[in-house]
Order: sequence, then C-alpha cells, then structure tokens
Amino acid sequence: MISGGGTGGHIYPAIAIANAWMEKHPDSEVLFVGALGKMEMQKVPEAGYKIIGLPVAGLQRKFTLANLSFPIKLLKSLSQAKRIVKEFDPQVVVGVGGYASGPVLYAAQGKKIPTLIQEQNSYAGLTNKILSKKARRICVAYPGMEKFFPADRIVNTGNPVRKDLLNLEGKREKALDHFGLDSNRKTVLVLGGSLGARTLNQGVLREMEEFEKDGYQVLWQCGKFYFQEMADRTEQSGLKHIHVREFIREMDLAYAAADVIISRAGALSVSELSLVGKPVIFIPSPNVAEDHQTKNAMAYVMHHAAVLLKDVEAIGNLKKEVDQILNNPDLAESLGENIKKLAKPHATETIVNEIEKLVA
Repeated sequence: MISGGGTGGHIYPAIAIANAWMEKHPDSEVLFVGALGKMEMQKVPEAGYKIIGLPVAGLQRKFTLANLSFPIKLLKSLSQAKRIVKEFDPQVVVGVGGYASGPVLYAAQGKKIPTLIQEQNSYAGLTNKILSKKARRICVAYPGMEKFFPADRIVNTGNPVRKDLLNLEGKREKALDHFGLDSNRKTVLVLGGSLGARTLNQGVLREMEEFEKDGYQVLWQCGKFYFQEMADRTEQSGLKHIHVREFIREMDLAYAAADVIISRAGALSVSELSLVGKPVIFIPSPNVAEDHQTKNAMAYVMHHAAVLLKDVEAIGNLKKEVDQILNNPDLAESLGENIKKLAKPHATETIVNEIEKLVA
C-alpha cells in the first residue's frame, strides 16, 4: 500500500516506486490511498493503479473556516484508513508525504504492519516526523536528516524520478520538433510546477520581449491557474518564440531542448534536474513550510551546482541571470557537470530494495 499525495512532488515519486516494484514483482497488488479532491485521484488511475480517497485535508497555518472541519475530517479519515488497511491487509505500507499518509501509516503502525517513509525534502514535514517514531525505514534525499528522524533507520536513497529522464542523449532534435522550437535559438525552459508560480510567470511576462529580441526562445510551463492569462498576453504581444504550455507531459523532451532551466526548488524538481545535468536557476517558493525550498536549493548552491535567485528579486532579474549563464559557456558547463555529480539515478531501485527487506 502506498499513501500520500497532494502535489506532483509526492505523487510522481509514489508512482515511480510502484512501477519499479511491479517490474520486479509483477504478481503483486498495489493499492494507493490519497486525499479526495487532490491530483492523485486523477494521476494514479492514469498510471494504471487503483486508488481510494480519504476526506482528510490540511490544517491551514492561519485561521480559516476550513480549519473548523479539520478534526472531523481527520477522525473520519482515521476510521476509514483503519478499515482500508484491515481489508487490504498489506505486507508493507509506504508513505510519501501529503495529507493521506498520516492516517494510513498511523493505522498500519497500530496493526504492527511494517511502514516505510519516503521524505523528499531537506526539511522534514511534521506528519513524517511523528510517524518516523514507529517507522521501520526512512528513505531520505539529503544528508543531515538525523536531526528529524531516528538515525539508525535512515537510508540516504535520493528521490525516485521518472525513468525516461535517465537518458536524454540524442533527444534534442526530436524535442525541438515536438515543441516547434527554432534550432538556431537558445532555449530557456521555465517550470513553475503543475499549478503554476505567479512570480515566475510575472517575471517572464515582463522580460519576454527582451528574451526574443536577444535571440532566445522560451518554453514556459505556466500552470493551470495562470494558463489562460499568460496565453492571451503572449498572443497579444505578437511574439513568435515564447511558447506557453499549461502543463508539459513530455518532460524528457523539454529537458533535452533546454539550454538553461528556471525552476522552483521542490524536492522532486531538484532531484530530476540533477539527472538532467543542465545549468539551473532555482527560484524557491516562499509559500512553503519552514522555507524548505530554499534549503533544498542551498544544498546545491553550496556545491556550485546551481544559481539561487530569491522570489522577491525574480521579477526584473530573470534575463540578467540567464544572460550570465548563456554568455559564459564555461560557467554553463560547470553548473551542468556539478549538478550531475549530486544525482542519485538509482534511488527508486534502492527504495524498492528497502521495501523488500521489510516484506521478507
């Protein structure tokens, strides 16, 4: 059983683990448990797995009316999680973070079923910190996680990523053709996550004419919340080399086309970009618990493996940072080489090995 979700940063690692497990153990049955109304309820069935939704929701950091229903939803979810765990009777339960993982792992631990936590970030979430006390194994992606978890149960595996990112060799021409890009222009790939990032979008809007005038092209995943506005603004501008997408499914091709990448610093993004080995400008989201995206990015900046641009400084400075990299081939090359040194391409297989030890 695999539980968690809420964002792509939780869902895609969960699916990667399930896929790798089923490759080795095709006769197994995998059941996902997620949160009703969250994106896992769509993405997991698309990947070919069954999922059950719980009514659990997050507790808002500031007071809202939604917080009043939190205890009721939590109690209901705990009750349903106990029933689901009893009926499915899993040999092991994996929690990837997100609202649903709390009730499910709590229920499994209550029945003495082995549990494994996969913590993607450099700063552990509260739910995982609580659940780690009874978890048999905690798979992490960053050093120093013993400040959150019992040291004797930590395994530094890295984060699971999609298999198609492991080899981008020879995909550039196909990528340029797929996205309708110009082979004579440098490609700036902008990634704000599946929902979008206002600062990144405003930054590109402000400087898109300069990008095009100076011979760049932009492949821009702006997110579903902003897509219509960004598409309209781009069309009105008459620019031919600013390519707006709500969501990019073919991420291997997007990475293959890119000469420089501007991205948020969610844990999954950071892990994927390590494998890609291209120069990256991280703009951490300030709207996350304990500013963990900045901590994720700094772990790479310390190794001269990425550039950090603060969210408050991003609008008006995007092109300057891009210019500094693309006008300096040695810098671009060293950033790409250094970030690849931090990659863990076998993370998924290592996690599957740890699950196998718990099942044995």
